[in-house]
Amino acid sequence: MAPDTTALADRARETGRLGIDTEFVGEGRYRPLLCLVQVAVLDDAGAPEITVLDPLVGDGIDFEPLAEVLADPSVEVVLHAGRQDVALLRRVWSTELTSIFDTQIAAGFAGLRAQLGYEPLLNEILGVRLRKSASFTKWDTRPLSPEQVEYAREDVLHILQLSERLQERLGAMGRLQWAVEECRFLEDVRDDRDPDTLFEKLPRVGGLEPAVRAVARELILWRELTAREVDRPASSVLQDATLVEIAKRRPKSVDRLTQIRGLHEGTLRRRGADIVAAVQRGLERPPIPSGSERPAQPGPQDAPLIALAEALVRTRALENDLAYELMAARADLQQVVLAVRDGRPPPEVRTLRGWRRELIGDELLALLRGDLALAMGPDRRIEVIAQD
Repeated sequence: MAPDTTALADRARETGRLGIDTEFVGEGRYRPLLCLVQVAVLDDAGAPEITVLDPLVGDGIDFEPLAEVLADPSVEVVLHAGRQDVALLRRVWSTELTSIFDTQIAAGFAGLRAQLGYEPLLNEILGVRLRKSASFTKWDTRPLSPEQVEYAREDVLHILQLSERLQERLGAMGRLQWAVEECRFLEDVRDDRDPDTLFEKLPRVGGLEPAVRAVARELILWRELTAREVDRPASSVLQDATLVEIAKRRPKSVDRLTQIRGLHEGTLRRRGADIVAAVQRGLERPPIPSGSERPAQPGPQDAPLIALAEALVRTRALENDLAYELMAARADLQQVVLAVRDGRPPPEVRTLRGWRRELIGDELLALLRGDLALAMGPDRRIEVIAQD
């Protein structure tokens, strides 16, 4: 008998919360295959009720009620390290996910290290140890064993209680809204493969001639279509470096393709004619000018300033018992340093937005402008000193 997903969605709306996790297989596929969905809601006594849904077997399961509840902003959707889960559910169930609370993200604001795994986090917050015994399993093989199903259930068995404890802890620290704000970016996560984005990420594509760029983009389109049809990773159809080389040489026959490194005999036999046809279509397309300026690059003199900025961020992270990775990425700090160096407006990086701007962003800009200085304090901690 198929699970009653309407009742499950109704219960989530009544309690205002739902925990969810997925099992999937991504290896050797064009995009990950959704194999299992585990959902947790609370019963009248506040205990978790777990439902395991199998989209590969189906059994008449109607996923629409759950897809709708995931998009309902009045229902909090609790996950752990949920980036892949969000992208997968968004694509497969054609839904949005809102009001997300990610327990891994929240842990970084609660004085725990960033990217903490689910098992150690459960042990740290709830004192719970999981009996993990099926972590390396073939989730796309049926039937599933009782051990596999129990493994899947455990992934959401405690997640609602975990989120409650984290929220209580963050509320007491005055950081709950920081964590909620940080979780919002997950609402926009997708695993769509946009051809234009993939094209711009090709190696040294910006330096190619416009006519060559048109051929390269056509090859990208062909590769994506082929990979999707055979459900294989795009790189297994044609490597980026090989694709760019083909675009440069613009071969007009399969024989000419044989002169290009990186093309295996099997690829030439099965897809050689299609590659040549894609090249020809690219030659018929309008040239694609580069159009993008080369971003500012750091010089040797900028390295100490980037390190100085990093020292300030690490100092504030230590003082506030925050995971450093939540506050700034080195690439962001580099952009800030180069913008100040060149007299440009501050860049649109996360370190200069929202709670980060308040906690560290304005201070970072003041340091790089020379309004602040760093010094070693008597307790061997870095002190921030205002410059006269």
